[in-house]
Formats: sequence, C-alpha cells, structure tokens
Amino acid sequence: MRPVYFLIAIAIVTIFFMVELFSPFLKAMFVSLLLAVATNSLTFYLENRLKSRIAATSFMTLSLAGIFFVPVMYCIFSFANAFKGIDQKLLINTFEKLKLWVEGISDDFQFLKELLNQILEKIDVAQLVQNIISTGAYLGRNSASFMMDMVMILIFFFFFTLYATNLATYVKGLLPIKKDDSVILFSESSNVMTVVLYSILITAVFEGFLFGFFLTFYRYDGLLFGVLYGFASLIPVIGGAIMWVPIAIYEAVTGSITNAIVIAAYSILMISIFADTFAKPIIIKYINQKIVRSPTKINEILIFFSIVAGLSTFGFWGMIIGPATVTFFISIMHLIKKYSDEYKENVP
Repeated sequence: MRPVYFLIAIAIVTIFFMVELFSPFLKAMFVSLLLAVATNSLTFYLENRLKSRIAATSFMTLSLAGIFFVPVMYCIFSFANAFKGIDQKLLINTFEKLKLWVEGISDDFQFLKELLNQILEKIDVAQLVQNIISTGAYLGRNSASFMMDMVMILIFFFFFTLYATNLATYVKGLLPIKKDDSVILFSESSNVMTVVLYSILITAVFEGFLFGFFLTFYRYDGLLFGVLYGFASLIPVIGGAIMWVPIAIYEAVTGSITNAIVIAAYSILMISIFADTFAKPIIIKYINQKIVRSPTKINEILIFFSIVAGLSTFGFWGMIIGPATVTFFISIMHLIKKYSDEYKENVP
C-alpha cells in the first residue's frame, strides 16, 4: 500500500471522530465560518486602518454582537415579559371588538367579510391564551440555551477571523488544484456572501428603523417593532406585511381607523416601495462596486431562491448558508468544466 493511501484512510477515520467530538458545535462553527468569510473584506480594511489584526477582529466581533445578538435577546426578553403579564380579559374583549368590526364591514366587500368571519370562527381565544403563556414559558426556559449558542458563534467567529489568512493559506495548500483556481473558488464565494450579507443587513436595519421610528409616534415600542420588522423583512415578498398588517388591524379594531390607514399607507409607500424597491438595488450596487475586492455578477433570481430555501431549511442563518452553498456549488461546477475541457484538449 502506498503511504498516501494509508494516510488518506487514517484521515477519513480521524475526521469521523472529529465530527462526533465537535457535533454539538458544528452549526455554530459553520455559521461562524461563513460570517468570517462574508466579513473578510471589511476586516482587512479595518486592519489596514487600525494597524492591528486583533483590534480589527475584536471590533468586528463586537459589531456582530451588536447587530445580530443584542436585538434578538431584547426581543426574546420583551416577549417573555409580555407573555407573563398578558391580560386574558383584555384579549377576549379585543377579540369581541374585532368580530363586531368585521360585522360592520360594508356588504360591498362581502367576500372579505366572509373570509374574515371564517378565520375568526376558527380562533379559540382560551386556547390562544394558553398557547401564548406556553410560548412565554418556552422562551424563558430556552433563553439561556440560546444565549450560549450565540456566545459560541461569537467565540468561533473571533478565532476564524483572527486566523483567517493562515487558515485560508493552509486549506488552499491542501486542495489538489492549481493555486489560481483555488483563489478563484474562494474569492467568488466570498464576494457573493459579502454582497448578500451586507445588503440584507443594511436593508433590514434601514427598513426596521423607518418602521420603528414611525411607530413611536403612536406610543408603540419603536425599538422592539423596528427589530421585528428588520427580521420580518428577511422573508421575501410578504416579510414587511407580517408586521404592519396586524398593527393596522389592531388600530382599526380599537377605533383608530385613521391611524390604521396612515400606518398601512406609510408601510406600503415609504418602506415597501421606496426602501425595498428603489433603495435596496442602490445599496447592492454600492456594496458590489465599493466594498468587495472585485465586483461579482449576481443572478438576483438565483440569490432570491437560495435565500428562500436557506430560510425554510436552516431558519434565520439560512440567509447566509443558502447563498453560500449555491455559490460554492456553482464555482465547483465551473472548475470541473475547466478541468474537463483541459483534459479533452490533451487527449489525442
């Protein structure tokens, strides 16, 4: 047996036990690695400005905590406290007002009236209250576990970012392909992930700020609803409607028809049309041309479906895992085609 075959066999067995050993942390490690790859260009920029890799890495880790994890934890604790103090009588009264409001809809909108009545008939208020209380208890029990997962992601992200150059050089040296091809393979995936991550983050923060700031004028918790709208905007097509439609309905049911109309109009015109339709393409173009090292051509339809698939399969972090997986697969297919063409040219 050739020594290389023996070493490969040993490596496969060792990898199996390594996967078993680190299985509780694999998702956190994978997400951290993708985040490190996506933020690589910005880290290098900060490193050149700060003249320190550790300072740049620390800044990126703290920024990641502030952008992703602090808002999530704020939402969890806000919901947990709200669910604990829920007033069952108030909820029942609100539900009865909603039924009266639906009955008061003009017969000119008979289809909408019947549809809403069918939905309301299926709602069991007592069961709904029980579910809300159970959800609050669930959030309380699992908040510690969720915090631990986030801490692990931050730790792995810090070390992946700190040693990114060494890790990338080592992995590229292991690949049995040309050095230039390995650079292309990683750079294309990194560029696409960078554009997707930054555009999603900036758009979510921008739209969440617009929504949350506006709701403060109606005495809502602007920070909470802004964060929720930012997360909801990650869901393509119907994301924002998940937030503003229930609020508009609530305002209408409680007698504030004008508030409901203004909130709905603002959400549609200012956020859905202006921010999502006009501002988002400008943000993507700017990131693609100014932030990534080399501009990349992105098939927006492919990215759209990869985000949808990622969110449905992996949850929140699927917005990064989905595009990363698709991009890496396409890059590998391009290299396979390249080596296949070279092989055909060399074969007599």
